[in-house]
Amino acid sequence: IPIRAFEESISLITLIRKKDQYLHFPYHSFDNFIRLLRESAINPEVKAIKISIYRLAKNSKVIKALICAAMNGKKVTAIVELLARFDESSNINWATKMQDAGIKVILGVEGLKVHSKLAHITARKGNIACIGTGNFHEGTASVYTDFTLMTAHRPIVDEVESVFDFLEQPYLNPTFKQLIVAPQYLRKKLISLIKIETDNARQGKPAYIFCKINHIVDEKIIEKLYQASNAGVVIKLLVRGNCSLITGISKQSENIQAFGIIDRYLEHCRVLIFANGGDERYFMGSADWMQRNLDNRVEVYTPVYDPDLQKQLKTVIEYGLKDNVKARIVDGSGKNTINELNQHTPFRSQDELYKLYKKEYETCFVETEKSEIINNIPK
Repeated sequence: IPIRAFEESISLITLIRKKDQYLHFPYHSFDNFIRLLRESAINPEVKAIKISIYRLAKNSKVIKALICAAMNGKKVTAIVELLARFDESSNINWATKMQDAGIKVILGVEGLKVHSKLAHITARKGNIACIGTGNFHEGTASVYTDFTLMTAHRPIVDEVESVFDFLEQPYLNPTFKQLIVAPQYLRKKLISLIKIETDNARQGKPAYIFCKINHIVDEKIIEKLYQASNAGVVIKLLVRGNCSLITGISKQSENIQAFGIIDRYLEHCRVLIFANGGDERYFMGSADWMQRNLDNRVEVYTPVYDPDLQKQLKTVIEYGLKDNVKARIVDGSGKNTINELNQHTPFRSQDELYKLYKKEYETCFVETEKSEIINNIPK
């Protein structure tokens, strides 16, 4: 589905500087991200591009755009993870081609797998960054559901650059106030966020955690979730894959609901919403709640401040929780029982999200036409 703001903008870089933008694959085309890279490759004000690469398409347009940028005199740096399972050979081949084109290629960080999904564009009139939940891969972007945030919010953009500084010079020890970065801070920050909800529940304040993720298996995080539930925190989870958390068997899990959606598209987003006493906090990023992600990989969650994107993230989770066609109850029993909420009205979340985006685009189209007609009326 097209995005009206992207269609009407000559420059995506300028558009992003005015307001945070987002892409939700596969409902939005991955070509929008390619367009940003291509614009950066030829825009005279762009000086440098940095990107982290975990998996790439067979005939990657991402790499072609980066090579074009290097040929145009941009300073291009690519962090390539050679240990991406099943893609080791492909990544080596792409790394060689990029090096031959003059791109600075860094082959991961010793002892850490680089799993974060980041891009940073340095430009004279203001830098921008992209933070995603999935790979910069046009193939998987057509079948995986993922978010990419495009922002010029300076504190976030500067910290994305700090992540790249660490990847280039691992002896550095940068600090982060905006981003939540593994392995340095992610586990500690997640536990802190859960504890805030636990304390707020005990004080009678709004307390809930909404989470959409692939896997939850880390014992310490699960223990903290049980403690939060026992204190009265409402926890609603969408877990597509492995889930070691068991719901509904004791008082400590009575406030926890978990569902898994298996449908046409592979659910791959990682989205977190915390009540925070009534002042909600939103995050999205690359990490599942597994020990390997929390302790042994470079992962990044970004806060989401834009109200429109916050609304969309919450809608995605709400739609998933309402799904009574493709959502299964995850309770540890292994029965995979269909969520029976309101069975009289079928609700398939992926179909409904498509309808929502289509309606938004058509509504925006009508409003644009009306505006053009009004502006052209002779005065």
